[in-house]
Amino acid sequence: MFDKRPPIRALEDPNVIQVLLVHHLGLLRSGLAALLNDASDLQVRDVPWSNDPGRLRALRADVCVVDMDGPGAPDVAGMAELCRHMTSTKCGLLVLATPGRPGALRRAYDAQALGFVNKDATPQKLLEGIRQVAAGKRYVDESLAHDLLRSAEMPLTARELSVLSLAAKGATVSEIARRLHLSHGTIRNYMSAITRKTGARNRVDAIRISQGAGWV
Repeated sequence: MFDKRPPIRALEDPNVIQVLLVHHLGLLRSGLAALLNDASDLQVRDVPWSNDPGRLRALRADVCVVDMDGPGAPDVAGMAELCRHMTSTKCGLLVLATPGRPGALRRAYDAQALGFVNKDATPQKLLEGIRQVAAGKRYVDESLAHDLLRSAEMPLTARELSVLSLAAKGATVSEIARRLHLSHGTIRNYMSAITRKTGARNRVDAIRISQGAGWV
């Protein structure tokens, strides 16, 4: 009785862009969905990633908008899996990102994201990005362009960034292995490669260097 969202528009209307909004914070997610639903050419469904990632793959969308940041945000493995599903349904990925974090942009790019919008951008920027991605075009918020270029020069692979990002949040080797569905030995090999590529003395030093560079 408290749902004030506009009535559902006909799914068969080819002029209506179906948007799946994935955000880990309920209040922000519902507020952003309400804002986007004000546009006559959008129909938005908002869901948390942590609820049931597998369920998202069964939902229909033309564009998936994902927040890159926060403890409940999807990691690169989850995003890549979602992108593989999107390929079959002609759905494009648009990420909401924070400037100064080229590592997050690199992971999103490798996960086949088409759109990149600054989380501090105007609603009009986000609407423009959604419409461009829905049309199959790449959209890069100009405030993120430099970071996206920097991300191409990073020495770490997307998988190494994923491992390092989890390690930076305090995850143990066992926890990282479980999250990424890899063996303990593989995770240790990744950490050794990360330490070597960053010129660090150890894992803690690699995290410090990477955080200072905005990679994680």
